[in-house]
Amino acid sequence: MAYSRRGNNRNFQVVSERELATALITGATAGIGESFARLLASKGHDLILVARDLERLNQRADNFRDQYKVSVEVIQADLSIASELARVESRLAQGGVDVLINNAGFGINKSFLVSAIDAEQQLLDVLVTAPMRLMHAVLPIMKAKNAGTIINISSVAGWIAGGTYSAAKSYLTVLTESLHTELSATKINVHALAPGFTRTEFHQRGRMKMTGLPNYMWLNADRVVAAAWKASQKGRAISVPGWQYKILSTISRFGPRPLVRNIGMNVRKKQRQPE
Repeated sequence: MAYSRRGNNRNFQVVSERELATALITGATAGIGESFARLLASKGHDLILVARDLERLNQRADNFRDQYKVSVEVIQADLSIASELARVESRLAQGGVDVLINNAGFGINKSFLVSAIDAEQQLLDVLVTAPMRLMHAVLPIMKAKNAGTIINISSVAGWIAGGTYSAAKSYLTVLTESLHTELSATKINVHALAPGFTRTEFHQRGRMKMTGLPNYMWLNADRVVAAAWKASQKGRAISVPGWQYKILSTISRFGPRPLVRNIGMNVRKKQRQPE
């Protein structure tokens, strides 16, 4: 079952999962995005999967159709390209999407001082512009229906000083909190998932050095996703999975900023591969 808010008193009303029948997920072929697709398909949601790799999209779609007997639509799109992002916006504007998971993203393994400006721009396009525009496209429809869920995949990195990635995730968390508050009297759930290091393809694709990170700092994507979905349906604004990241996020949000800045930059420096 799913839960939605009724009024500002934060009491919850039980509603049917089938009222949230179709989910659009960006970055849906791997990692947290794929985990969300599997979770929602297992609950009977039809899927719209968005990613760049058409072959993997079709493979995932076939697997979900066969295993969960749900309808699956695929949209091949690079969200850093305006015309391709516009196609996803157009699909949302058509209606019928009750759950939006803004998951697509990547990281840059170089300092802003030496990185390519095109890479920095692409990061902002995918991590900031895309979720902003997709939410702007779907929210009028959700408001008209007074129902829906949006989950933005942010990061605990949004509370540290860690370059453009941290800045982008900070934007996404703050915008999520703003919308969550503004829509508090509705049955629309807007939620930010802020995980720490999670076992996905993210760090490998970004050529980040992660060999020094102890095992207890790694999170499981399926558990992260299950916790976030549960939190979103209870009307919570943010979820931070894992005891270790609950502690670290508290320190990074409320600790002395000079200390937080130093810790954040030290973490980033350790991740950067030598040239």
